[in-house]
Amino acid sequence: MPLERLFDPASIAVIGASATPGKIGYEAMRNVQAFDGEVFPVNPSGDGEVFGHEFVPSVDDIETAPDLALLCVPAAAVPDIVEECGEAGVGGAVIFAGGFAETGDDGAELQDRLIEAAEASGVDLLGPNTSGFLVPGDDLYATFTTDLETIPSGNLAIVAQSGGLSYALGFRAQNIDVGVSAMVGLGNRATTGFTEAIEYFDADEQTDTILLHVEGTADARALLATCESVETPVVAYHVGEQDVGDFAESHTGALTGEYELYQAGFEQYGVPTVRSCAELIDAGTALANCPEPDGPNVGVVTAQAGPGIAITDQLKAAGANLPSLTAETQDVVEDILPGITFAENPVDTGRPMPEFGEVIGAVARDENIDIVLVYELYEAALGYPVEDLESVVEAVDKPIVFASGGPESILDEELPKLEAIGVPTYRTPERGADAAAGLVQYAVRNAPPEAAGAQVEVRADD
Repeated sequence: MPLERLFDPASIAVIGASATPGKIGYEAMRNVQAFDGEVFPVNPSGDGEVFGHEFVPSVDDIETAPDLALLCVPAAAVPDIVEECGEAGVGGAVIFAGGFAETGDDGAELQDRLIEAAEASGVDLLGPNTSGFLVPGDDLYATFTTDLETIPSGNLAIVAQSGGLSYALGFRAQNIDVGVSAMVGLGNRATTGFTEAIEYFDADEQTDTILLHVEGTADARALLATCESVETPVVAYHVGEQDVGDFAESHTGALTGEYELYQAGFEQYGVPTVRSCAELIDAGTALANCPEPDGPNVGVVTAQAGPGIAITDQLKAAGANLPSLTAETQDVVEDILPGITFAENPVDTGRPMPEFGEVIGAVARDENIDIVLVYELYEAALGYPVEDLESVVEAVDKPIVFASGGPESILDEELPKLEAIGVPTYRTPERGADAAAGLVQYAVRNAPPEAAGAQVEVRADD
């Protein structure tokens, strides 16, 4: 599979490895110690060993070519070293150094030389100007950034143009106890760009949703077409609504392009979009852990009116449809709770109660509803309706999203019970609404052509 030796190596060479703490070559060596495969520190000036591995003077001196090389060397040396890696049979290389296309004409020329060397020798490149990648499930930390071991393994693949933003997303995921299958900073995208990474993680069995961060690209159509062609849901966070073009170009050599054009393109090609890292994680977890929605119609069930109103407001602003429940469902709800506060949609029970799970089940079974969003403050006397929801999850093939509030220690203990039965959870009304909005966008944008309506044309040269 393309990129397999880059992202799933059996052996790693750290070129420019160092025994001096603080140097990139030292930190990269430290990060690969947990890796279950052979590791080779490469440095002609190296003496003795580092982390128990003996230095070798050149990648040519390694008997069996390593799959992956981490290049901890200055930019000027990179093209020649990539050429050496290719001659030695190395499959992929991560290039940490900056000083390429993002710096102007001379850097662009150096990057062109790098691409020529890689293409001539068959080496897949990540970068240059990248902080690398990690695959927590394989204890693979191909980066010089420290303190990453706490990011849990999961089913979200983060593919970010910016290495720094990939780590911001990764630590955001960790802080809300969400795991990632991989976290990749593309950098300057010399040979491995959006399309290649998306296609790789689409084929990855551990990945259920791809989270995409985009500053800009010279071939927007290829990016959009790839997002449309893969089976794995993609959610995109595109920056550049305001004029940040010069800053972005100095960062990863990106031309941000027209924000509205990108947004229209993502809409046309069926890709949900968000406006923050937090929304990207929340929408991604819903798409990764819920059944695929059949439509955009949301049924809201709330045990408190205020949060329910906030959720409804946010959902409608995001373009969600909150249809009326069928008369049959309203009758069922009235039978469960005579005199209920509001029995249409949203359904407001007024407070948590023993019958709350039955109400959720009635709404979830309604033929007018495609997605269910629940809000319930935690009350110790009642707990969450886990058993009722488990029965509903088994009976209906619809996304059910659950938002709540309460003491953090209690939520840490109780919400995983819902997640274990396939109900993603969120700790504010707004986060629950963001997650449901991502499902709505996905449903609308991936509707059959006859239901999709007119589409926006994306020019081929964008």
